[in-house]
Amino acid sequence: MYRIAPSILSADFARLGEEVRSVIAAGADWIHFDVMDNHYVPNLTIGPMVAKALKPHCVRIDGAAVPLDVHLMVQPVDELAIAFIAAGADLISFHPEASAHIDRTLQIIRGGGCLAGLAFNPATSLDVLEYVIDKVDLVLIMSVNPGFGGQSFIESALRKVERARRLIDATGRDIRLEVDGGIKAANIRRIAEAGADTFVAGSAIFSQSDYKSVIKTMQAELEQSTPTIKVA
Repeated sequence: MYRIAPSILSADFARLGEEVRSVIAAGADWIHFDVMDNHYVPNLTIGPMVAKALKPHCVRIDGAAVPLDVHLMVQPVDELAIAFIAAGADLISFHPEASAHIDRTLQIIRGGGCLAGLAFNPATSLDVLEYVIDKVDLVLIMSVNPGFGGQSFIESALRKVERARRLIDATGRDIRLEVDGGIKAANIRRIAEAGADTFVAGSAIFSQSDYKSVIKTMQAELEQSTPTIKVA
């Protein structure tokens, strides 16, 4: 099943709680929470206290919880991962090159009751997955260089999505394949057809006045997709 995860990086920070409630009412499946440290990436965003404050807003009108999907673009990783576990994150992803011990970081996240993900920049190889995929619940493919919202989709990311899908399917495990960067209604179907099942969209949603209309258009595109895996 496809998931749409609006990134609050593009939301109005002066009213984040309201923005989260509005985008959930519009049909969001997850809330994507971008954490940047002005060290691993050239930007500084929000931390565990904001996640903790937003967690009570991540609820549908019927009371069902909406997962808080935390993407750590930080170095080092472990202490902040622990802080976000305590803040109520449901999924925590990090970049392998930002951790001194990838396997240990994955164990910390899963041991804290969260799903654990690895995030891969546009020029970062997927090779590390061979050694830790048994501890991974999510693979996040960056289709822009991390650090800022509103960038254009990097087309070569589609090949990486296809390869990641092959690796995931070979395990037989339920691992989400998420793509983040430059996603909009005009390209979401192609990304799904490459093998992605979860889609982070920031400015494509929050720059519009009608969140529900944008999400419905994306969902309609996904319903028409026919996933294929192209053998290299």
